[in-house]
Amino acid sequence: MKGNIFVAGASGVIGRGLCRLLVADGWTVVGTTRSADKAPMLKEIGVEPAIVDVFDAPRLLEIVAKAQPDIVIHQLTDLPPALDPTKMTAALIRNARIREVGTQNLVAAAVAAGASRMIAQSLAFVYAPGPQPYPEEAPLCLDDPDYGMTARAVASLEQQVLAAPLTGIILRYGKLYGPGTGFDLAPSGGPVHVDDAADAARKAVTHGSEGIYNIAEDDGSVCIRKAAEILGWTPGFRIDERTA
Repeated sequence: MKGNIFVAGASGVIGRGLCRLLVADGWTVVGTTRSADKAPMLKEIGVEPAIVDVFDAPRLLEIVAKAQPDIVIHQLTDLPPALDPTKMTAALIRNARIREVGTQNLVAAAVAAGASRMIAQSLAFVYAPGPQPYPEEAPLCLDDPDYGMTARAVASLEQQVLAAPLTGIILRYGKLYGPGTGFDLAPSGGPVHVDDAADAARKAVTHGSEGIYNIAEDDGSVCIRKAAEILGWTPGFRIDERTA
């Protein structure tokens, strides 16, 4: 075994694939879910399930400490299936709280447990309008009437992780598609297949210095050169093809 990894959001669409990859690589993985019904699925893929809500700071602190993680991975979201437009208004508010308050709790627990590295999911489609492809240094659309709340929550998440006394790596994911996402085809404007998203987090476990990395297909929307050069990540990975 290589060491211990704590995956917050292990039962999510990216988390499930990521955990399979980490277990196959020889890591001991503890993964969170809010639902006890999902614990058997995590056990089946070799993950020790931890039932916890990220907003329960004392319980989260206890669970992360028990896991003794070398690395903590933040894959927490709360979105409806296929981004159901009738449920998205409430979901965006929930996700903003996860990125702000949930991240604060998870960072505190990771630091208290002595983790040396934290990898966090962010977004590559909340850049302010400007020349494309957007590099990681491009400003976010913090004042946009439609995306401003999400962009501000993303900025909060990123700042918290990068300011923590550990190596913080931010993965700005493009628009997800693939199994479990509700979208079979790649959308325009910087898509990323769910397996590629999981593979990026897997690579960030052992590659890359502290900072922000765009993770998307190279359709001219966002620049992914940094991820290729430093993380060794390029799109095109599929879990079934590589792990069967």
